[in-house]
Amino acid sequence: MLLISLFLATLFLAHSNGANDNFQGAATLFGSRTTSYQTAILWATFTTLAGAVAATFLASTLVKNFSGKGLLPDAIANTPEFHIAVAIAAGLTVLIAALMGFPISTTHSITGAIIGAGLVAIGLKVNFAALGTSFILPLLLSPIIAIPLGAGIYSLSNYINSKFKLPINQKMIDTCHFISAGIVSFARGLNDTPKIVSLILIIEYFSIQGGMITIAIAMALGGLLNSQKVAVTMSTKITSMNHPQGLSANIVTGVLVIAASLFGLPVSTTYVSVASIFGVGLIAKKANMGVFYQIVLSWLLTLPTAAIISGITYRLLQT
Repeated sequence: MLLISLFLATLFLAHSNGANDNFQGAATLFGSRTTSYQTAILWATFTTLAGAVAATFLASTLVKNFSGKGLLPDAIANTPEFHIAVAIAAGLTVLIAALMGFPISTTHSITGAIIGAGLVAIGLKVNFAALGTSFILPLLLSPIIAIPLGAGIYSLSNYINSKFKLPINQKMIDTCHFISAGIVSFARGLNDTPKIVSLILIIEYFSIQGGMITIAIAMALGGLLNSQKVAVTMSTKITSMNHPQGLSANIVTGVLVIAASLFGLPVSTTYVSVASIFGVGLIAKKANMGVFYQIVLSWLLTLPTAAIISGITYRLLQT
């Protein structure tokens, strides 16, 4: 019964992840009016699935990192109760944010849930040193790096265009924009799928490959059904954007997230994508500071919210 509950809780987390995160790669396509919402979400879904499939071969390190091993004793990290608490808490946190239109990090939610259940299970014996180095630090650094990179790439493209008076081929820009959006979504599937899969691998029925495909399908459904409010926030509220701005933001997001996946670093695609779009908006002097501050506040609340829900859930499961 516990293993069935774990399977369903993990599918719920995957669905919530898709609702909050699937549209991020295509946000600049919709925001710059390169294409419609329907086309954007379908393209994001297809390329996210491709990234999830690639994760079966390229992202095994992330599966190990998010199993809880190394942070907690194996006697705790390998129990269904611990994994159920993490899946439910992270899933609820991410889905609530999605329904409110706040793009938050599934990575951050899972990290908070691991902390919450871990504190209830073993108190302050949680390996906080490993947690800070392998989880918290990459999460904090990724948006700090993405903002100046987004601003820099857009500034560089403007400089090159003005310096060399390059003819603007709109069809070529749109094609590159679609490709860049696909790369971001691919990178998200590559980076996020292993984190969720790690929760169900204690079920002997699942191999890593089977788990990846199952989670990818649930993520796709979440994006198709519940991503509308996050889509509006990402596409229009952070900043208004044109085609070159959207392309610049996507290049930064895709490069950073793919590099992090290959090195096993659990960065947040959400943080990188939002920060890249915001950085481009700063250079264009169109960034909405109020909306950005609200999003940052939701990021700050993510970890403690997931930790509290996870701790309570784990205690109830023990009882």
